[in-house]
Amino acid sequence: MVIGDPKDETTRIGPLASAEHHAKVAGYVDTIAEQGGTLHTGGRGDGWTIRPTVITGMGHKARHAREEIFGPVVVVTPFTTEAEAVELASDTPYGLNAMLFTENLHRAHRVAAALRAGTVWVNCFFVRDLRAPFGGAGDSGIGREEGTFSREFFTEPKAVVMQIDTAAEGR
Repeated sequence: MVIGDPKDETTRIGPLASAEHHAKVAGYVDTIAEQGGTLHTGGRGDGWTIRPTVITGMGHKARHAREEIFGPVVVVTPFTTEAEAVELASDTPYGLNAMLFTENLHRAHRVAAALRAGTVWVNCFFVRDLRAPFGGAGDSGIGREEGTFSREFFTEPKAVVMQIDTAAEGR
């Protein structure tokens, strides 16, 4: 994947949005070994970039596997059964998105329903229709945005209750 200037059409991964964001993601990359993981590819890049990073060997309780990194970092965790996969994927306080890759349509429906996430992509990633709700489960945000959900997401409804004395009308 080409890492570079986001204005260049050949770039697939640009720099992170700020020094603070870069420091956060780099903090995960820098602690892979001490958390028991193995770095297979990726790591820090030049400037505010992080190369696509693949980690294995890290327990599913490690913060790298449980927290929202919001950078090009993935922790690969093996599983044996479908139930174990759902349990591992849902064992986090967060739940913005999940991805599921399968050739079995029945499994796709079953697992997508079982995953604790605001959006589940099946055999794809980041395919969005702005008319569909978007938001997370658990500690991944509040409410939904996009489509008709945006109005509720960006407003605070208020109830106003009045008792009107019709005899006092005109005062």
